[in-house]
Amino acid sequence: MPYQSLLQSLVGSVDGALGALLMDASGEVVVEAGTGEERHRLIGAYQGIALMRLRTAEERCETGTVEHVHCRYEGGHVILRPLKDGYYMVLSLASSANVGQALHRSADTQARMNAAL
Repeated sequence: MPYQSLLQSLVGSVDGALGALLMDASGEVVVEAGTGEERHRLIGAYQGIALMRLRTAEERCETGTVEHVHCRYEGGHVILRPLKDGYYMVLSLASSANVGQALHRSADTQARMNAAL
C-alpha cells in the first residue's frame, strides 16, 4: 500500500505540516503520518462530517464537486481533500505554514491517492 509513503512525503514536503490522515467514509483513520496527535484524528472526523454536508449541498444545488476545503483557525489550518469511494485526506498545518505550498502539494497527493484507491 503506497498510502503511508504518500502521506509521509506530503508532510515532509510542506513547511509547517503537522500531520496527514487518510480516512474512510465513516471517519475512521486508515493511515496517518506526522505527529500522530489524537487532536488531528478528531479534527479529521469532524472534517468528514463537513464533507458529508457539502456533498448533500452539491447534489441539491447542482454546483459540481468540491475539490478541496481550506479551513483557517486561530491555531492553524486544515486542508480537506475528498477522494474516490468515500475516502478523504486531511492535512493539518501550523498557523505559520505555507498554505499555498500545502494546497499545491496536497492536490498532487490527492491525484496519487485516487490512482492508488
